[in-house]
Amino acid sequence: MTFRTRFAPSPTGFLHIGGARTALFCHLYARHLGGEWLLRIEDTDQERSTPEAVAAIFAGLNWLGLHPDGEPVFQSKNQARHLAAAHQLLAMGKAYRCYCTREELESMRSEQREKKEKPRYDGRCARRVDFSGIADRPYVIRFKTPPEGKTTWEDLIQGSISFANTELDDLILVRSDGLPTYNLAVVVDDHDMGITHVIRGEDHISNTPRQIPLFQALGWSVPLYAHMPLLHGADGAKLSKRHGAVSVLNYRENGFLPEAVNNYLVRLGWSHGEQEIFTMAEMESLFDIRDVGRSAAIFNQSKLEWLNGHHIRSSRQDRLAVVLVDHLRLIGIENPDLTLVAAVVPLFQERAKTMVEMAEKARFFFVEDVRPYDMKAIEKYCKPDLLPALAHLITELATLTEWQDSFLQAAFDRTLQAHDLKMGQLAQPVRIALTGTPVSPGIHEVVLVLGQQKSLHRLQAGLAFFQESIHGVS
Repeated sequence: MTFRTRFAPSPTGFLHIGGARTALFCHLYARHLGGEWLLRIEDTDQERSTPEAVAAIFAGLNWLGLHPDGEPVFQSKNQARHLAAAHQLLAMGKAYRCYCTREELESMRSEQREKKEKPRYDGRCARRVDFSGIADRPYVIRFKTPPEGKTTWEDLIQGSISFANTELDDLILVRSDGLPTYNLAVVVDDHDMGITHVIRGEDHISNTPRQIPLFQALGWSVPLYAHMPLLHGADGAKLSKRHGAVSVLNYRENGFLPEAVNNYLVRLGWSHGEQEIFTMAEMESLFDIRDVGRSAAIFNQSKLEWLNGHHIRSSRQDRLAVVLVDHLRLIGIENPDLTLVAAVVPLFQERAKTMVEMAEKARFFFVEDVRPYDMKAIEKYCKPDLLPALAHLITELATLTEWQDSFLQAAFDRTLQAHDLKMGQLAQPVRIALTGTPVSPGIHEVVLVLGQQKSLHRLQAGLAFFQESIHGVS
C-alpha cells in the first residue's frame, strides 16, 4: 500500500502562509510514512480561478522546496468523471433528481424557521412519485443522506468526531447548470488519486461528514482525516494580512530563507521536545501528524525573524551570495560585482536577520557615492582635532604597496601613535567617510574589501566634507 497525502488549494489567490503550512505538513507526513504527496488544483470555480493564482501557487511551493510527487492534477479536467460518479449513485438509488424551485425551497425554510426548526432540505423530491408537469424543469442531483445513525471518524489530530445524520440534509452533488459540486469532486478525486490521508484545516471539519457517506455509498475506502487547527495572530484573532497572512512570496521578497519559513511553520502546532531548529531532513524523519496539537497556533513574526537569522548564520556563503544578488537588485544595484558580493557576505552573515537587511547594510559597498552622510553622526564623532589624524591616515594608506590586513593594521597604528589616539576615536570618522553611517562591520574589514582606490576616494571626499561642515571651508 502506498501512503498518499495531497495538498489541494483553490487558485483564487496567492499561496498564503496558512496554505504553505498545510502543504508542508502533507509533504512531511508523506515522507515520514515513506509515501507520496500530490498536488491538486481545485479550479472548479472558473469565475474566480486565474492562471496568475495557479502560477503563484507553483512559485510559492517551488521556493519552499516542496515538490509534489508527480504532475499536478487540475480538478476542472475531471468533470466528466465527477458526473459519472453522480449518475452511478442515481443508478444505485443512492441519489435522486430534485426539481424544487428557489421559491419552493425558500417557502420550506420559512416554515421550518417559524417552527424553530433548523432550515434544511426535507427530502421531498426523494419521496415524489408524480413528476408530471415538472419533468422539463431544471433539476439538481441530491445524495440520499442516511436518515439515521451517525457519521463518525477518528481524526488524527482532533480525536473522535461525530455528527448525527439527522443534522445533515441531502447534499447537492450536481447543480442545475450541470456542474459537480465541491464535495462530490473532492471525494471522486481523492479516491482516484489514491489518497490515504487527508490533511487540511479544521475549517473543513463540516465537510467531512458529507464526504465520508459518499465514499461509503460508492463502495470506496475512506481515507484517514487530520484537521489542523487554524493559525491565529498574537491578539488571538484569526490570522489576517495584518498578522502576516500574506503571499509566501512576500516572505521571499522580505528577505526570509525558505528553510527558515519551513522551520517556523513546522513549529506552529508541532514540537519535538525542546528542539527549535530543524533541517528539512530532520523534519521529514521526526514529523508525525498525530503529534500536532489541537489548539490554535499563534503566528509570531519576531520568532520567524529569529529563526531566519539563525538559518542565515548557518547557510553556505556561496548560497547566500546568490540570494544577496537578487536583493541588491531590488534596492537598485542593477549589476552587482559577483566577486564583491562573495567578499561581502562573510561581513554580514552574523549580523543580519533577513537578506533585505543584509542588502541594505551592504549597499555602501556597491554604490559610487555614500552621501548623504549621517549628519548627526558627523556632529557627534567628527571633532576638529580628529581631522589631522584622518588626513594622516589617508597619506599612510596611499603609500601602501600591498593592500593586506597586516599592512592596513600598521598604517592605522602609525596614525594612532602619531596623534596619541585610540582606535575608537579615529574609527568613527573613518567609518562615516567610507559608509555614510556610524554602523558597519570592522573598519579593517571594510577597507580591505573596498580596496585601495575606492577607500582613498571616499576618505578624501569625507575629509573635505567634514572640514567644510566644521570650519566652513572646502
